[in-house]
Amino acid sequence: MSRHFAEIAFTPAVQREQEKHNSRHLYARGAQAGEAEARFSEAEHEFIAERDGFYMATVSETGWPYIQYRGGHKGFLHVLDDQTLGFADLRGNRQFVSTGNLKGDDRVALFLMDYATQSRLKILGRAEIHEEDERAAELIARFRMPQEKTPSERAFVIHVEAFDWNCQQHITPRYSEEELRRILEPTRRRMEAMEKELAELRAKAK
Repeated sequence: MSRHFAEIAFTPAVQREQEKHNSRHLYARGAQAGEAEARFSEAEHEFIAERDGFYMATVSETGWPYIQYRGGHKGFLHVLDDQTLGFADLRGNRQFVSTGNLKGDDRVALFLMDYATQSRLKILGRAEIHEEDERAAELIARFRMPQEKTPSERAFVIHVEAFDWNCQQHITPRYSEEELRRILEPTRRRMEAMEKELAELRAKAK
């Protein structure tokens, strides 16, 4: 955990709750020992590159939080450098809640999950929206995944201010179709070998 993450997340009200429940000393030590700046290491680069979706939270002009799921082909959330992310915004239901919120308040929180390994990465940052400006076409072309058929309408660039890996407790393991195929591949091969052997035995018995 970076010191800046603790500064953002552990407000005075949060610290009072930590004191009340006797956990403040744990997080105070961790925050002081953490890096001053949030910079992605190779571990974060690899984790982000493997994601095919994430949850994104914004804040409305009336103060309400709003969470939206963003999905795409694996790797559609690009690591531009160790403090910057970017992705192409695909055409959706035309509500524009997240887009409208970010134009009023650029703060954003991302929640990246790997259910198979029970891992989650929390990212706090500030978002730029590029739509119909000089960089929009360039960024959309850069971020767009070759296999994606849905049109991209704008590009998001997120300047990361802090991030933290969350504990694995209480994350229910879930597996994608691709992950299940990989897990079940040895079983599939054994079954094919057994079926082949059985067919040979039946042929000999005739």
